[in-house]
Amino acid sequence: MDKFLPIYQKVISNLENNLPSWLQYHCLEHTQYVLDKVIYIAEKEKIGEHELFLLKIAALYHDIGFIIDREKHEELSCIIATRELKDFGLKPEEIEQICEMMKATEIPQKPTSHLACILADADLEYLGTDDFLEWSEKLYQELLHYQPDLSEDSWNEIQYNFMSKHHYHTTYCKQHREPKKLKNLEMIKNRIQKTL
Repeated sequence: MDKFLPIYQKVISNLENNLPSWLQYHCLEHTQYVLDKVIYIAEKEKIGEHELFLLKIAALYHDIGFIIDREKHEELSCIIATRELKDFGLKPEEIEQICEMMKATEIPQKPTSHLACILADADLEYLGTDDFLEWSEKLYQELLHYQPDLSEDSWNEIQYNFMSKHHYHTTYCKQHREPKKLKNLEMIKNRIQKTL
């Protein structure tokens, strides 16, 4: 019996039913995207089966705190995961490891282990892909819910500042996502210059 499947079903159902509809970026699709990327990057980083199991759970739960509140959602995610994972028979040290990985997705990212590095990179992997503009637009639309007067120009500056400071942590993403991220950064820079 796959131990991951019942956890997956519970979390996905919770996200489907309880995430606010205006979360256009921190939505079910984002969680599934991060889960896919965690599996992919973990394979490239040669992660063992049990560690991958814990990583996948961390990816599933990393944004579940949004069902309660946006503020400190990483902490809330950890509280929810801790409560639920005990029922699935996970050991306290495994749950602690999962929480440590989830905390690595908090901005600014400060991963403290190789597994945390993988989750942190999976969470922002899109910055170095062709899907960058699509996800960026979703995040902008989500932010408009909190800040209705956030202009596109201001958003471009926020993005530029964020991406300038961001760096990937895994060998795979440094090699295969950083170059495209720099091109995406250049594109944002050009947009800003056009409006000056």
